[in-house]
Amino acid sequence: MSATTTDTAGGDTRPGTGAGALWVLLLASTLTVMAGSIITPVLEVIRGDLGVTGTAAGLIITAHGLAIALSSPVIGWMIDRWGVRVPLGAGLVLYGLAGGLGLVLDSYPALIASRFVFGIGAAAVFSGTTVAMFVLYRQGDERDRVMGLRGTATSLGGVVWPLVGGVLGGLSWHGPFGIYLLGVPLGIATLLLLPRTGGVDATPGRPRKGMFRLVRDYPALLGYYGLQALGAILMYALVVFLPQRLGQLGVERPILVSLYTVVMAATMSLVGVFYARIRRGSTYQRLLVVALSCWAACFVLLAAVSQPIVLLLAPVLLGLGQGIALPALTVLVGEGAPADLRGQATSLSGTTTFLGQFLSPLLLGPLIGATSIPIGFAISAGLAAVALLALLSFPLSVDRVGAPGAGKT
Repeated sequence: MSATTTDTAGGDTRPGTGAGALWVLLLASTLTVMAGSIITPVLEVIRGDLGVTGTAAGLIITAHGLAIALSSPVIGWMIDRWGVRVPLGAGLVLYGLAGGLGLVLDSYPALIASRFVFGIGAAAVFSGTTVAMFVLYRQGDERDRVMGLRGTATSLGGVVWPLVGGVLGGLSWHGPFGIYLLGVPLGIATLLLLPRTGGVDATPGRPRKGMFRLVRDYPALLGYYGLQALGAILMYALVVFLPQRLGQLGVERPILVSLYTVVMAATMSLVGVFYARIRRGSTYQRLLVVALSCWAACFVLLAAVSQPIVLLLAPVLLGLGQGIALPALTVLVGEGAPADLRGQATSLSGTTTFLGQFLSPLLLGPLIGATSIPIGFAISAGLAAVALLALLSFPLSVDRVGAPGAGKT
């Protein structure tokens, strides 16, 4: 399927749109990765004020991830049936209103309930922004450019918004929840600026399709989803357990610990800026081999080294791998499925990614508790190495977006 073939039926078929729509999509992309981290600086204050355990407080951050994983397939079906503009616009408004409820809520059960509703809106934002970029930017070079910019926006959102949340949290633990309200004007802007795109599956009499047929007919997608889940597991392995390891090595000041996360996000952002140029000279096979090699090297370093200054190289390597893999896998998933199932294909990316985030500490935590953090990092390196060997043993059948057979092995 060519990147310039029809993506929608009965809707806008222009290959691109105005700069205003791109800015809306990029700003909306900053909202996904910060969905939980924005309230991390005030989590301990919330726990003390509401009188809940540490585990219960942790659910305030993770509950939306589970909601995203569960609701994403339904969101994808809606996008395929009715087009991306309305589900994305409505999802942004829901994201803003449900997330902003934390400004006024003082009950733990009500706050958790709002986080689940918020997760549904976040699922629409995650899938909707991705599908919108596929629909509106179809040419190979242009698509690579906007996907790289999306990676940059996503990683910057993971740095900037939590910093703003920390400032607002100094006033009140309710303060960071106000940042979510940005979703409301972005949702309105989406409805005003994005062109109408009709859902392909909305054609009367057309057989209904679903995700089971999707993975049956396009089995290569399972490999892409597996790599996305692995990337999420490894990223959260670093985010959750590296601060603990640094504490063992005598690095405890929050500003010093935060440098490791900032370095990773900065590397991802830099890669995103140059992604189109990197992609122009490489196949997807080579890109993913480099990404997996970086992931494996990162955790080998974390397992073997005990000098904090040298360990700064680890988040650089992980950020490099993530910066390459995120846009590459996003395009492979989007082009690996037919246009009328693209929403569901993208939504399953959300399911696997956020399940990976949710499960990462649950999978590695007990293992590390029974052994040590370096051993947990060594096993993480082994997972990346196994995935790398699998990729080398079963090369991708696509060399570029739109190559014949994309999505099939």
